[in-house]
Amino acid sequence: MVLLEQLNKRYATKKFDASKKISPKDLSTLLEAIRLSASSYGLQAYKVVVVENEAIRKQLRAFAWDQAQITDASQLLVFAYESNFDETGVDRFIQNISETRNVDASTLSGYSDMMKGSLKRPKEQLHNWLSRQPYIALGFGLVAAAQLNIDSCPMEGFDPDQFDEILGLKAKGLKSVVLLAVGCRSEGDDYQHLAKVRRSNEELFITI
Repeated sequence: MVLLEQLNKRYATKKFDASKKISPKDLSTLLEAIRLSASSYGLQAYKVVVVENEAIRKQLRAFAWDQAQITDASQLLVFAYESNFDETGVDRFIQNISETRNVDASTLSGYSDMMKGSLKRPKEQLHNWLSRQPYIALGFGLVAAAQLNIDSCPMEGFDPDQFDEILGLKAKGLKSVVLLAVGCRSEGDDYQHLAKVRRSNEELFITI
């Protein structure tokens, strides 16, 4: 399968060629794949910040252990969850369903109540759930990038509070949790020549 071939070729790119940019068309396709990602209930309680500004990325790099991917990638995607997500977010989603599928919102009251009920959990549990949602979108982004021959590197090594400050995310009710650098690998990145290391099917999968 082409997909498996592309996934075998992909790796967490350590060195990007800063002189190369991915095409606007490919970037648009990548972002659309992320937009189409699955999420719990379909709520998409997160935002994806596409950082292209070089000056801002230089500031961010200082709070990401000086990792070169932050500045050298074509774009840096910052996945951030809506830290203040509440019933109004559910109402927004219900309205979107109503308009998209041309159905009366009142017919979705049961679904709405069920989702709102799931938000009534201890704050720590709620934030743990919300903070996991962007990772689903990240997974879609990684697979889409592989399909598009876009090199990528998922990154958790950064200071979220500092990123939020620099990007003005706190004022928007957002909290960053994971990054995705995308672009074109450098010929000098030795990691691209290494064999992919993964657990075997027998070790990884359990059939019951």
